[in-house]
Amino acid sequence: MAASSHDKYCTPLASRYASKEMTYNFSDAKKFSTWRKLWTLLAKAEQELGLPITDEQIKEMEVNQDTVDYERAAREEKETRHDVMAHVRTFAAVCPTAAPIIHLGATSCYVGDNTDLILLRDGFDLLLPKVARCIHRLATFANEYKNLPTLGFTHLQPAQLTTVGKRASLWLQDLVMDERALARTRDDLRFRGVKGTTGTQASFLQLFEGNEEKVKRLDELVTQLAGFKQSYSVCGQTYTRKVDVECLNVLASLGASVHKICTDIRLLANMKEIEEPFESSQIGSSAMPYKRNPMRSERCCALARFLISLPANALNTTATQWMERTLDDSANRRISLAESFLTADSLLNTLQNICEGLVVYPKVIQRHISQELPFMASENIIMAMVKVGGNRQECHEEVRVLSQEAANKVKQEGKENDLVERIRACPYFNPIHDQLDSLLDPATFIGRAPQQVVEFLKDEVDPVLSKYEGQLEGKIILTV
Repeated sequence: MAASSHDKYCTPLASRYASKEMTYNFSDAKKFSTWRKLWTLLAKAEQELGLPITDEQIKEMEVNQDTVDYERAAREEKETRHDVMAHVRTFAAVCPTAAPIIHLGATSCYVGDNTDLILLRDGFDLLLPKVARCIHRLATFANEYKNLPTLGFTHLQPAQLTTVGKRASLWLQDLVMDERALARTRDDLRFRGVKGTTGTQASFLQLFEGNEEKVKRLDELVTQLAGFKQSYSVCGQTYTRKVDVECLNVLASLGASVHKICTDIRLLANMKEIEEPFESSQIGSSAMPYKRNPMRSERCCALARFLISLPANALNTTATQWMERTLDDSANRRISLAESFLTADSLLNTLQNICEGLVVYPKVIQRHISQELPFMASENIIMAMVKVGGNRQECHEEVRVLSQEAANKVKQEGKENDLVERIRACPYFNPIHDQLDSLLDPATFIGRAPQQVVEFLKDEVDPVLSKYEGQLEGKIILTV
């Protein structure tokens, strides 16, 4: 039977959800070409500091940086049970002149850990503009609907009014915090550098015959050539796995933000106030053709839960590293680091698509307001009566009785809230009948919500977006 790509498991993150750029970032092609690049950078720095390495050897390594024979590497690893040595041999096979100096003085973690740090850095560089695009789309939405009153909810029960745009600004605030946290974590990343087997640089001190300055300079040179400003001052065989904890924690925090946003959208879709995009040919249910399920938001919540769970891997790995290092980190990190970034990438792709096509239904929102606003306006009605000479306690009792009657109609008989009609029909309230419309204007119940949105966008969102000038264009089209 012929082999097929459908005959073995492939993570849906790669096959369905994540971008090509992010899946490439954690691919074998990126990983092993980066190993070869690091071996080449090490050779260049060692040559510059006086070791007998020729330009011909370096050129040979550069030419073969991307020509990885994966089948040979697999055979070598089957024999050696060591992935780094398998690739040293595979690289040496196509670089016979350079073979004697490949991996000179280095330990496996020179390529393994330093490559992971490069992938983490590059992963953040892919995610940050995507966060910015989601912020940009939501900022546009918040500004457009900053004046549209809507019911606020506390305990998922109707509360004072807010606006559609103000609620979106709460979503935005979390994403702005995520952008700051991701950028900070990205910028805090350092290079493991050239530290040797247990981090003491002993092998390099031997190579340079005890010249400490050259050993220190070698670390600096390779760090700079790899695009980092600093390396970690101390490490064991690996860089501290606390770095992985920091990276996965900020990604999980992003996941929590997206889950909250998309949960709100799902709840609002249930009330038919807001809907995510729905394609003309999209099918909501195989059994119920009328359904418009919020499947994008549901997908985000599903992926976010997975992302939120992943830091436990990094925390447990950090806690159980013995002395300078134990290898029980390796298999876990192969999965948890890549899948954290692929999941975050998938979330942001989907969230951007949602934010670019949110649909608002003002008439439904107004109907829901009209069902609750008469109760909320009771204090305003009492104050208006007091201003025209009424007794506050008497008025409170009149409103209380009418409110209870209206509430019973709503709850017991399923009818609309008729409190306003009852107040209009009650002679006690004749002095303010001409004020009722203005007292019940939803725009008078939203406080400074519109101004808060404008101020927030100006003070906190615009400075973030200015960092990504030229990177905010482009729509996301989902294929699944």
